[in-house]
Amino acid sequence: VFWYQQPPRDGLKLVVSCSTWSHNSYEEGYSEAKFEVNRERTDYTLMTIKNLTPKDEATYFCAASDH
Repeated sequence: VFWYQQPPRDGLKLVVSCSTWSHNSYEEGYSEAKFEVNRERTDYTLMTIKNLTPKDEATYFCAASDH
């Protein structure tokens, strides 16, 4: 699963990628302390953004691959 952030008038930015067999992999500038990802089941994932500020205004997308 991949989580993306799209700030207003900007392109997509990858925040984190996660899978059932490895740890979450955060891109530079993003951290688990801010963007917490829970993947309790293989068919469900949730990203929680903590301590929101105006800088966090964006549209957030997730993308999944079924291998």
